[in-house]
Amino acid sequence: MTPRFDLVGLVVSDMAASLAFYRRLGIEFPEGADQEGHVEATLPGGPRFALDTEETIRSFHPGWRPGTGGRLSLAFLCDGPEDVDRTYDALVAAGYEGELKPWDAFWGQRYAVVKDPDGNGVDLFAALSAPPSA
Repeated sequence: MTPRFDLVGLVVSDMAASLAFYRRLGIEFPEGADQEGHVEATLPGGPRFALDTEETIRSFHPGWRPGTGGRLSLAFLCDGPEDVDRTYDALVAAGYEGELKPWDAFWGQRYAVVKDPDGNGVDLFAALSAPPSA
């Protein structure tokens, strides 16, 4: 059997803060999950996105320590360039750290980066123009 990609998991310091952030980006987590140690959401197309508290990870891996970061990013496709700006502005206005303000990238996308509550980079992007029709 060949393994198949199924889940992206993040270890979080504060479950409620992380749920609030990712809910603003449209991920639907179960209500009342703020006090849980492990929470999952099924994404369009089938993969799952999971959040685990540091305490949960240490319950089965006592020596676990947080990484130094900078090697993971999650990317969210926005409806268009204006939506990249709106989403970035709304997250920054809500108190999240903007890492890279929206800009027109040389590869043809409107692109921005906001940090989640644990400092992970979260990319926001959309094509600058519609692809040519065939």
